[in-house]
Amino acid sequence: QVQLVESGGGLVQPGGSLRLSCAASGFSLNFYAIAWFRQAPGKEREGLSCISSSDGNTYYADSVKGRFTISKDNAKNTVYLQMNSLEPEDTAVYYCAAGVSVAHVREGYGIDYWGKGTRLTVSS
Repeated sequence: QVQLVESGGGLVQPGGSLRLSCAASGFSLNFYAIAWFRQAPGKEREGLSCISSSDGNTYYADSVKGRFTISKDNAKNTVYLQMNSLEPEDTAVYYCAAGVSVAHVREGYGIDYWGKGTRLTVSS
């Protein structure tokens, strides 16, 4: 079964850290770029970060640059999003997505697979 499954969300205090995981099954991340998106209540989906399949190049939105780090473990077929210095504005449902073209995936199109999301709440 082809799927992406996010995990690691939860409740964290402002200034805290959390790591999200995106586990792929049924296909290899060696051939797909993976991007992280989020959607807060009442807001549009926002692209956060992307990692390419081939050279591991990474991309970040300005809103998370310097705070979030994307990485990939090919052996585990999993992509991670390390999130530091979390703010209440980071509260959202976080999704990962896979596509062949990193240029397309980072912009939110050309997506072959979406995960169902994991919820992050940043609150004291």
